[in-house]
Amino acid sequence: MASRTLTGAESPDFALALDSVHSARLRPEVRLTEVPAPTRLAPHAVALTADIVDSTDDEDVATGRFVLLHDPAEPEPWGSAWRVVTFARAELEAEVAGDPLLGEVGWSWLTDALAEHGIEAANLAGTVTHVVSESFGDLDDREQDVEMEIRASWSPADAEIGPHLEAWMDMLATVGGLPPMPEGVVALPGRRR
Repeated sequence: MASRTLTGAESPDFALALDSVHSARLRPEVRLTEVPAPTRLAPHAVALTADIVDSTDDEDVATGRFVLLHDPAEPEPWGSAWRVVTFARAELEAEVAGDPLLGEVGWSWLTDALAEHGIEAANLAGTVTHVVSESFGDLDDREQDVEMEIRASWSPADAEIGPHLEAWMDMLATVGGLPPMPEGVVALPGRRR
C-alpha cells in the first residue's frame, strides 16, 4: 500500500494512524487493497478492502472493508476523534443454516478478536446478518447457500490503529473458515496492492 488516500489536509495524528495501519501484520492468505475513502463522513479517512484467499484454489473465502475515520472535533456519537467502520462477508457451511445462535457466534468472532489484540472497543455497535438461499424448480439440484455479514463500528482511543486492523482481519479469517494462527507463529506480510 504505497499510496495514502486522504480527505482533507493530512494531520499529524492521522499520519501516525496511517503509519500504524501500514505496519499491520497480515496473514499470508490476506490480499489487502487501499480503495477510495468516503469523503463526507470525516475530514480524514482511509479505506481498505481485504479478501481472504484459499491457497488451495485461489478462491476468495471472505471479503470485507475496513474504514478509518478521523475528526479532531470528536463527534459526540463517536466519543473519540477516531471511528473504525467495518464490513465482512463470507459463505458458510449449509449445516449452520438453522443454528439459532449463529448471529451471536458471528458477533463473538469480532469481540474475541478485539480482546485477543488487547483492544477495548469504545462505542462498539453492529449487526450480524445471515441469509439462507434455497433453490427451486430447474435450480432444485443446488445446495443451500448460507451467507453471513458482520457490520461493526467502534471508536479507538488513539492513533494506534494497526492492532484494530489486525483484529478485524483475524475476525475476517475466522468468518472465512481459516483456523487461528498457531501460538508463537508470526504472520508474514501478505500481498498488498
